[in-house]
Amino acid sequence: MARPIATGTISFGLVSIPIRMFSTSESEARIALNSIHESCGTRIKQQFYCPTDERVVTRDELIKGYQFAKDQYVTFKADELKAMELAPTHSIDIKEFVPLEQVDPIYYEKAYYLGPDTNGAKPYSLLSEAMRQTGRAALARYAARGKDYLVLLRPFEDGIIMQQLRYPDEIRAFDGVELGDVQIDEKELDLAKQLVDQIASDEFHPDEYEDGVKVQMLAAIEQKIAGQEMTFAPKEEPKAQVIDIMEALKASLEEGASDEKARKQA
Repeated sequence: MARPIATGTISFGLVSIPIRMFSTSESEARIALNSIHESCGTRIKQQFYCPTDERVVTRDELIKGYQFAKDQYVTFKADELKAMELAPTHSIDIKEFVPLEQVDPIYYEKAYYLGPDTNGAKPYSLLSEAMRQTGRAALARYAARGKDYLVLLRPFEDGIIMQQLRYPDEIRAFDGVELGDVQIDEKELDLAKQLVDQIASDEFHPDEYEDGVKVQMLAAIEQKIAGQEMTFAPKEEPKAQVIDIMEALKASLEEGASDEKARKQA
């Protein structure tokens, strides 16, 4: 049974829905590596060093600073930063409902599962189903940990997920990406569309994918625990190639057709 990390309410109009918040990530799935002193096998500790005083300083000697010019900072003490924080309201205040497809995933940051708290099951389910049937999601404000968050509530499976969003000024504009001056050839486009159709799927099955590096690292960890040495296969350097896009597309289609034939015969 999952344990809630916070409780609160979803509020819109005169409606108030008690909810519990849960983490969406599985911390035990991550592989954590520590920095170890090789000669003695001891885990090292981080220290803060002042190059001006040439000594290690303690946390109680530190304040925060914003660099406004090279090597120039405006500084803030802990009580000054505290005074600017928002008081937690524990309320997710819905401001508007928008079509879900209008919110580009580039705005997505952390996600949290929301579940109903005491006496909240019915209004929670009504909100979830209303968003699901209208195809809309809720944009809301949420004050927590001293910050003012913009969040998106959207239907997820049988319930609701809260997606923390980036603000527009936190996203770099795409127009800084050089795309080149290219003319699309219709024949090449047709072949590219055929290739897309050949390996297209109408559903997303994340369980069919795994982190290959993580699998390899777990195997290496088991080897080392058993006292075995790792063996390394030499890696080939990628070779630069001049690609004929039409030939590459045709070859990809032929390879895909062969793979599909082999799967059917298996």
